[in-house]
Amino acid sequence: MFNIAVIVNTLAVLIGGTLGTLVGNKLPDNLRLILFQSVGITTFLIGVGMGLDASNLIVVLVSLALGGVIGELLRIEKGLGKLANIVERSQGETPFVRGFITATVLFVIGPMTIIGCLNAGLSGDNSVIFLKSVLDGISSMILASAYGVGVTFSAVSVFLIQGSIVSLAGMLSFLSNPYYLNDFTAVGGAMIIAIGIRLLEIKDIKVGNFLPSLIIVVLINYILTFFGRF
Repeated sequence: MFNIAVIVNTLAVLIGGTLGTLVGNKLPDNLRLILFQSVGITTFLIGVGMGLDASNLIVVLVSLALGGVIGELLRIEKGLGKLANIVERSQGETPFVRGFITATVLFVIGPMTIIGCLNAGLSGDNSVIFLKSVLDGISSMILASAYGVGVTFSAVSVFLIQGSIVSLAGMLSFLSNPYYLNDFTAVGGAMIIAIGIRLLEIKDIKVGNFLPSLIIVVLINYILTFFGRF
């Protein structure tokens, strides 16, 4: 849980988010809008790139549909928003809440998180997470300049989720197999595209409700392996 690379990644988000918040408070609205749009476009492109890794688009579609329904029934995004509201002591979907949810999904979903944490846990190779720390530090600074301190609090999510994957690396090593990783990455990419759409204010998609899709896609591919044996 207290892997040095995970701690460095957490600190990178904390520092980047803090600096971005300080800078963002001094920016005029027109420049802040440009930052929103820049991050939105880049996020969209990242998601498209991840989505192209899909091995089976039907699996991706079913995973998103089932996961989205489960997330909607459980009201996951609303729950994340309430958690953020408790920290901020506010009500409703504020910039803090949006920043927290957006940054959490962006920083903990993707092949770099999975591969980096598995490498760190199984072989002690922290290089991928160190690289991710640099990218997350820069991204958190830009995001926080637009959304504010909510991005900084996503460092808690980074620490808990990445630390857990490192700790459970022995049990989760199968996720590095392209059979599982490609569709998992594609589902994550679809969620990141949704974040890009949200940042660009094209459509307000409840991205947090799709989080169960990341579990569903692994389960579907696992079940499909049994059909391949017959």
